[in-house]
Amino acid sequence: MSETASISASIAARYATAVFELSRDGGGLPALEADIEALDGALKDSAEFRALISSPVYSREEQSRAVAALAPGLGLSATTANALQLMAGKRRLFVLPQMVSALRDMIAEAKGEVTADVTAAQALTKAQADKLVKTLSASVGKTVKLNMAVDESLIGGLVVKVGSKMIDTSIRSKLAQLQNAMKEVG
Repeated sequence: MSETASISASIAARYATAVFELSRDGGGLPALEADIEALDGALKDSAEFRALISSPVYSREEQSRAVAALAPGLGLSATTANALQLMAGKRRLFVLPQMVSALRDMIAEAKGEVTADVTAAQALTKAQADKLVKTLSASVGKTVKLNMAVDESLIGGLVVKVGSKMIDTSIRSKLAQLQNAMKEVG
């Protein structure tokens, strides 16, 4: 990890810990979870929002006013809105994506959940996703939430990542293994 990324992750972790503890102590974890989803959606859907938090062109005051205007529209809790105001005042909004990720992990830990990143060659049906969740839950001993992605280059099968474990059953990887085996023979 580069030094800049490490510093950003450290800053994000401090803000995430503070927001999480304030929300947990006030019984606001469900509201915090809704806030995280709203912020994540805004980060994914709005290039203007991403520019606002990362561009040095905007002053502290401009960022603060923008955050104050956006918070009610996103339906953010007072704790999250105040944290964003503080971050804007300290020119730390650039760590928002890392903070959202850290908060998501903290909430999942508190709920006894784990997230599985699943990449499939085509979208899974509801029945297939439910069966995968059931199988993974039995394997890891926790409630599993799926984070789905589609990558047609896999040809078929799945790539599942849960924590530090990865299971690759894709046809692409099987073809690569077969190709390597043929190189060793010839």
